[in-house]
Amino acid sequence: MSARSSTPRRKARIGRPVCFIVGAGRGIGAALAEAFAGEGFDIVLLSRGPAKLRGFCEELRRKSGHYVAAYAADAGDEISLKQGLDIARADFGDPQVLIYNAAASHPEVPTQIAPERLVEEFRVNVGGALMAAREVAPAMIKAKKGTILFTGGGFAYEPSMKYASLSLGKAALRSLTYTLAQELGAHGVHVATVTVHGITQTGTSLDPARIAQTYLWLHRQPKGHFDIEKIHK
Repeated sequence: MSARSSTPRRKARIGRPVCFIVGAGRGIGAALAEAFAGEGFDIVLLSRGPAKLRGFCEELRRKSGHYVAAYAADAGDEISLKQGLDIARADFGDPQVLIYNAAASHPEVPTQIAPERLVEEFRVNVGGALMAAREVAPAMIKAKKGTILFTGGGFAYEPSMKYASLSLGKAALRSLTYTLAQELGAHGVHVATVTVHGITQTGTSLDPARIAQTYLWLHRQPKGHFDIEKIHK
């Protein structure tokens, strides 16, 4: 499948910042798109099934008056993810915010996880996050500003026997966040993770809309006051 979006694209810079969301879909992904569009951003969504996001893109464009487009990108496939990011940047320019919200999970206890499955899911849960960050970091370093945010999980602190692979992935993603924050923070780039403790549910403290506000809160932090992690319970 081509990574080219079938939705209207912003062909030239028009003064608005751009937010890229990798792993877009219902729940947190959609809430993030709405929150950052409300903050004044044009929105790029990257997922394996961009056609499924067409209706959401059109609705958010009408509601926000901003450009919203979806592109094909498989977070677990380096070539696919890079292609999706490259085409999106050709259409929208370099993002001021990158959010990595992709995750892969199958309920399996440690002794039943096939090594191949573990590696496959690690590519999505951690490898794709590093790949995406590496792609956008040079422009952010040059600009001496930018925000890279990862969706973490409570399994990083409280591993689940039934979700052993995801627990490993979230622990590794948290470590990646801290090491990237040390490296890129020196260049003015804010790297952080939102650690979501629990299952999202509308109308609760883990409502996706409330969680999305935590990402905005991190993005708004000024240089010298960057938090690396915000735990959302």
